[in-house]
Amino acid sequence: MDRYEELLDRALSSLPEKTQKFERFELPQIEMFYQGNKTIIRNFDAIVQKVRRPAQLLSKYFSKELAVPASIDGNKLVLNGKISDRNLKEKLQTFVDMAVICKECRRPDTRISDVGSVKMLICEACGARSPLKI
Repeated sequence: MDRYEELLDRALSSLPEKTQKFERFELPQIEMFYQGNKTIIRNFDAIVQKVRRPAQLLSKYFSKELAVPASIDGNKLVLNGKISDRNLKEKLQTFVDMAVICKECRRPDTRISDVGSVKMLICEACGARSPLKI
């Protein structure tokens, strides 16, 4: 048993130190307000820039998931219905987990590419590919 631990210690000491720091991916807080029966996301453009996805894709996702019509008005997203901020945060987090974060390395460095008739989530950090279900 001592020989095993000795070999394990030697192997462990020969491994390089971790040189990369992994930053935690944080979404901006959703800034929203109600105007009549509409919910307006004020910082929609900041969210789109952070997740690096087209505004139309995120708008379509919100519209489909929340079952309300949505439209982009400048840098805001207008949802025709009163939606709670908790519900919006949950839907945004689900979108990020499905269409932004790599399934293998959990990094946000991904892009969407069409491969035939299937949309693929391709990680630029580790090279993993997974089908996108949006």
